[in-house]
Amino acid sequence: MQTRRCLFLKTLLAVAATLPLAGTAMAQQWKPTRPINIIVPWSPGGSTDQVTRVTAAELEKALGQTIVIINQPGASGSIGTKSALDAPKDGYTWTAGAAQDLGAYETLGSLKTRITDWNLFLSVANIQVIGVNPGTPYKTAKDLLDAMKAKPGQISVATAGVTSAGHNAMELISKVTGVKYRHVTYDGGNPAVVATVAGETEVTTQLAVEQADMIRGKRLRPLATVSDKALVLDGYGSIPPLSDSIPGFSAPTNYFGIFIPKGVPDDVVATVQRIWTENISQSEALKKYAASRGALFAPQSGDAAQKAVFPAIQANAWLLFEGGKAKTSPDTVGIPKP
Repeated sequence: MQTRRCLFLKTLLAVAATLPLAGTAMAQQWKPTRPINIIVPWSPGGSTDQVTRVTAAELEKALGQTIVIINQPGASGSIGTKSALDAPKDGYTWTAGAAQDLGAYETLGSLKTRITDWNLFLSVANIQVIGVNPGTPYKTAKDLLDAMKAKPGQISVATAGVTSAGHNAMELISKVTGVKYRHVTYDGGNPAVVATVAGETEVTTQLAVEQADMIRGKRLRPLATVSDKALVLDGYGSIPPLSDSIPGFSAPTNYFGIFIPKGVPDDVVATVQRIWTENISQSEALKKYAASRGALFAPQSGDAAQKAVFPAIQANAWLLFEGGKAKTSPDTVGIPKP
């Protein structure tokens, strides 16, 4: 009898031990009951809009629910981001973009938020390219830099605005070389690229994904990647790195993804985390997008994503502050100098 009682108690303890695990598993199965909104804080057609639409289609299949993309450009992405931050924390409003932009808003004084206020779900890493209108005389990056030195502040460069990837690239080039340029801003990367194609500006330093079609169509001439690595673009060939013209030049990796504000239900985050691990990390659609647009397929989430994005956030925030574009010293908002 004693033996049977002991066996019964052990069985009860074993069952009880599994209950928290079962509860956790159940908590991870979020089933959205209405469409999810993803606010893209830039205009249609740009880098964020492109990759977010590809990713959203993959998420729809995994979640069994419609995802609505809402373009809300303005103030270098901070207006749309604020809309997501201020929305009810029910898990139905997300945002998207470059993590280095998201991490610099507080330094700029445009939005009180830090990268740690968000759950990061990264999809690709993008690289900026120096592209020029084919009617300009610049054949190499050195040609352009020499012209900028000879005519300080006169050569126009189109970007998606302060904190954008294009602006960040040009500010870094300016810091390293001392050149000055005329900054012309637009509501997104795609309008900035179109402006350069149309001859409104001579140069754009937006992302390869935004310039790819125009480069393949010979409506833009790529001079260099804003990197120490060459880029092979499908249908065009190899674009040399800026380090060929500026020895020792390098730039931190610029990650893009979907961002969900902290404070939403745990099961929302857990479910998206699972989908990122099981589906997004294997997505053939995203791999194809990256290969065709000159991006790096780089899905990450959680602590790994926070760690991956921080070098670019540091570089961007301090570049903006030291260039007089930011109101607040980054080290006062949790971003030590790199």
